[in-house]
Amino acid sequence: MTDMRAFRDAVTGWAGGGPGGAARELAVRLNVRTAVLLEGPSDHAAVEALAARRGRDLAAEGVCVVPMGGAMSVARYAALLGPPGLGLRLTGLCDEREQPFYDRGLDRARAPRRGFFVCVADLEEELIRALGPAAVEEIFGAEGDLRAWQTFLRQPAQHGRPRQQQVRRFLGTQKGRKIRYGRLLVEALAPDRTPAPLDDLLACL
Repeated sequence: MTDMRAFRDAVTGWAGGGPGGAARELAVRLNVRTAVLLEGPSDHAAVEALAARRGRDLAAEGVCVVPMGGAMSVARYAALLGPPGLGLRLTGLCDEREQPFYDRGLDRARAPRRGFFVCVADLEEELIRALGPAAVEEIFGAEGDLRAWQTFLRQPAQHGRPRQQQVRRFLGTQKGRKIRYGRLLVEALAPDRTPAPLDDLLACL
């Protein structure tokens, strides 16, 4: 895991304009074969949580999960990790509204679009819908966030909004909360309630 984290860090530095030598060396040494391109760290937390629940050691399988810091970065990462760069197989998740960025970035890198799965709004929305807002509220309580949640609901902007939208918005109101709950919501899923994009992604790895 530590070595794969080092590879991920090297790729991030490379994508930011640094040298690519360390990423190339680690890709060979670790036998990395697949890169999972995700928009951000909350998606990363969810994917790794589901892999762990299913007894998968992605790093040992040569799979690196890469949070890119936003959909606008997909062309850069696809070029570095796909056919023009390290030649890895590319997979991932994207939000429906961001799919055009992915399509263009993958086409530019001559990488297949298959293996990329689309969430309607985002992965958090998929998880909330799969669990139901009431179950997510129970998790808020178990995690000590019930008072913050109740305070949030009293805000005028939340009055009259559907509960599912309120829950999704609450997850984004504090730094790090989406990452923490990305893992917790996956861990709370019944085996047959995994959102299709996430389930399909794991199945293709």
